[in-house]
Amino acid sequence: MTIDNLDVFYREAGPADGPPVVLLHGFPTSSHMFRDLIPALADRYRVYAPDYIGFGYSAAPPPEEFGYSFDSLADVTAKLLDRLGVDRYAVYMQDYGAPVALRLMLANPNRFTAIISQNGNAYEEGLVPEFWDPLFAYAKNPGPEAEAAARQAFTEPLVRRQYEHGVPDKSLVSPDAWTHAMNILNRPDNDRIQLQLFRDYKTNLDIYPRAQQCFRERRYPLLAVWGGNDEIFGPDGARAFQRDLPDAEVHLLDTGHFALETHADVIAGYIRGFLGRVLP
Repeated sequence: MTIDNLDVFYREAGPADGPPVVLLHGFPTSSHMFRDLIPALADRYRVYAPDYIGFGYSAAPPPEEFGYSFDSLADVTAKLLDRLGVDRYAVYMQDYGAPVALRLMLANPNRFTAIISQNGNAYEEGLVPEFWDPLFAYAKNPGPEAEAAARQAFTEPLVRRQYEHGVPDKSLVSPDAWTHAMNILNRPDNDRIQLQLFRDYKTNLDIYPRAQQCFRERRYPLLAVWGGNDEIFGPDGARAFQRDLPDAEVHLLDTGHFALETHADVIAGYIRGFLGRVLP
């Protein structure tokens, strides 16, 4: 679909009258990360999984032509959902999906019916310092040395590590996952796109207090199903939801950051049970 003269790719499946579920992907992947979850939900739910601008099969104009920020990613996503007529929906947020989802929530809090967070933070708890300190240092002072450290995130060893770290049996992780991610990262200008988003990441922490206030006011049903061995968003990020949403369900799985790569069936089971209880 064309949004603001940009091609936005999305996947959809399921009955037209099914309760909508919007799946929001992380870095450095795309809606491809939901390739196993979508069919596991689509018998009952109307599932939508967009690719952000700069990711997957969506347009990726150079930074001179599009102001890459988490605000702009959320803005295009909101316009896509409006065009699709998705007015009220449950949201699944992972990694970058969390700051996009939180912005959608703050802009239109009545639209969320439930929240599923899979290694997607809304609190500073769980931000693992060994991973985040270099990126925040780069955002604060984006000089050559700090940029060189940030660029390591675009190399295949570190991309592959995101998929394999914390996974007891690495043979369960398909190489399709990091191959797809590397194809995205290796496109012309994509390094500059991703560096711009790295520099913008601090704005996500800035909206956490507003998001937490919204949780307290709205009392959304929330399921945190989390790769408990994640070295990026640690398990304290999952537990923190219960501070503002005491009824939140929290499940820690013996896997890493991209938990769907190894536990898609388990996560789908938790989601089906959760949504079956909390949605009309």
